[in-house]
Amino acid sequence: MYLTWLDSNSWLIEMGEQRILVDPWLVGPLVFGNLPWLFKAERRQDRPIPESLDLILLSQGLADHAHPPTLAQLNRQIPVVASPAAAKVVESLGYSQIISLQHGQSYTLNHQLTIQATVGSPLGPQVVENGYLLTDRKTGETLYYEPHGYHQPELQAFAPVDVVITPLLDLTLLGLPFIKGGKSALEVVQWLKPRFILPTAAGGDITFQGLLTQLIRGQGEIESFRRLLADHQLDTEVIDVQPGDRLALPQAHFV
Repeated sequence: MYLTWLDSNSWLIEMGEQRILVDPWLVGPLVFGNLPWLFKAERRQDRPIPESLDLILLSQGLADHAHPPTLAQLNRQIPVVASPAAAKVVESLGYSQIISLQHGQSYTLNHQLTIQATVGSPLGPQVVENGYLLTDRKTGETLYYEPHGYHQPELQAFAPVDVVITPLLDLTLLGLPFIKGGKSALEVVQWLKPRFILPTAAGGDITFQGLLTQLIRGQGEIESFRRLLADHQLDTEVIDVQPGDRLALPQAHFV
């Protein structure tokens, strides 16, 4: 298994001999609702779009997960597995192979990798987005991804999971959480007992502007989360990845 963090929520997962691009925002600015005065994020430099992709995996329909300018530069023939909201985004861009997964539904890619949708982040009374459990059908390796830190007790049925990718730090807007790390990440470690946990949804090599950035507060750090795990006698290894680094997780750890 190889994992490459591409900043923000974007990952390249190499698993089951497949190359999966997750929640890509790789080019151009990130703006919500065409309101840059409210929020605008920019990379210091665009990231190259990975080659030879087997699948695009989208957890949410918001632009920081289904970024239209990035998706417009990708090959529309690449299959997409997406939440229902994200499926609408790629459909509007002309993608030809779209698999929309409701919670509990699954899709198997090239007989090698099974992707099951789990209950993810609530974005309103009518919309709850997706997390995903990925399983290598040959080796049995498993990876759980949820980018906002919303985990449901039903996940315990999947334990143990080898790798978890989720926020480790808390972010609040006007005092209300929208990224849940800390206690939420501790809970999912207790439930899934992963060998490794990797943080996502952090800033990386990105600059932020706009009114909302003055109202967002962050709390926690990687080292404090490591201490939290130690205090609870949990031996999950926290890996603090750097943007662009390709991390190899030896298969020997999973057998």
